[in-house]
Amino acid sequence: MKKYTLIIAFFLGINSTFSQSLLSYINQANEFLETLDNGKYDDAQNFFADSIKGQITSLTLKNFWLNTKSQLGDFKTVDGAQNSAMGDYQAVILNCAFTNGLQSFRFVFNKSVKLVGLNVMPTKTELSYLEPKYADTTLYIEKLIELKSGSHSLAGMLTIPKNIKNFPIVVLIHGSGPNDMDETLGPNKPFRDIALGLAAKGIATLRYVKRTLVYGNEFKKAFTTKEEVIDDALTAIIYAQKTPNVNLQQVYVLGHSLGGMLSPKLATLNKGINGIILAAAPARSFTDLMVEQNNYMFNTLKDTSLTGKNNLKANLLALQKTRIKSLGNLKPDSLILGIPASYWVDLNNYDPITTAKKLKNRLFIFQGETDFQVSVTDFNLWKNALGNNKNVSFKLYPELNHLLTPQSEKGTMQQYMRPGTVANYLIDDIADWIKNK
Repeated sequence: MKKYTLIIAFFLGINSTFSQSLLSYINQANEFLETLDNGKYDDAQNFFADSIKGQITSLTLKNFWLNTKSQLGDFKTVDGAQNSAMGDYQAVILNCAFTNGLQSFRFVFNKSVKLVGLNVMPTKTELSYLEPKYADTTLYIEKLIELKSGSHSLAGMLTIPKNIKNFPIVVLIHGSGPNDMDETLGPNKPFRDIALGLAAKGIATLRYVKRTLVYGNEFKKAFTTKEEVIDDALTAIIYAQKTPNVNLQQVYVLGHSLGGMLSPKLATLNKGINGIILAAAPARSFTDLMVEQNNYMFNTLKDTSLTGKNNLKANLLALQKTRIKSLGNLKPDSLILGIPASYWVDLNNYDPITTAKKLKNRLFIFQGETDFQVSVTDFNLWKNALGNNKNVSFKLYPELNHLLTPQSEKGTMQQYMRPGTVANYLIDDIADWIKNK
């Protein structure tokens, strides 16, 4: 069996009779994981109560375990356990160490020590954020602000260099989905890193909470990128332009992922923007991007089964529905892969490259080679289209992933659950590009 650690401390203070009973649940959970790890999926199915055994096939267990290992690596040890009584059931949480990270699993047993439930626990990473070494609190101040965008109020943060007047300012624009002002994902906070890094170099930033995080209920109906990104980004840019001591000849936008894709559009809507920075910005349709991501994840899993191949084929077929450029007979709020048709039509009718070609603003476009969400394919599309434009600079970073942290290789979403900081050399390059106006 995998070696237990921290279990002795866990049992201190409880009587021996209960310890023995509880230990049987923990041992059963540990043995279940061992059985999976040994590839005995038929045997693992027998750990479940008869009432649900038929719903948990050996193939389901195989896919579950192979997917877990593809993200976390080899199963090493059980590093700790927790328990709680649930009426006639006993819940046990095992904290497990894999070669590439930690993961907890929750097991629910009946009185016969048979499984009636199994869950992968959310990873708790709030306290794992690493303050970047380039952050120097003596060089900047942070001021919490409120952005009034139409009827919406959004919290924001100004990070301002100390003892400097007439400073540049950069507005940070999020990628897809609900995001806080730091663009937090797991223990990583790329927008906070960028803000602190630039502040230490005499450059202010403004970042804010994305509307989709605060007003999520509004996005259950028809919407477009206007409601998701554009309106609030424009509000933030105007706020930045009105900030005391800002050099109005050096107002910049840094858009990450979707935010980068939409930044050329922002530059057409606010003529006071002096330059835009496209960080891992898609240059092609989201459908093409998702097709590439699905193929990548399938190849990463190394699933050669017919079921796996059929699942991939079904996913790719479903993605084709997102290519629509007009509603036709569809209602705007008709859902396609969980997103309103209005959104797909809006996004598919926007051409970021054509929009960027018309700009006179300075552009800095960069991409990381270990990014599995937006790939070098997009960077090459940008460079092929704009490479001869004197107002555009490009840089490809061999080791940066989508969160702009250095990684030795491409990974999966599990890579984002490990703490990292935005590369110091990227901060240097952004600051140099801004100052070499």
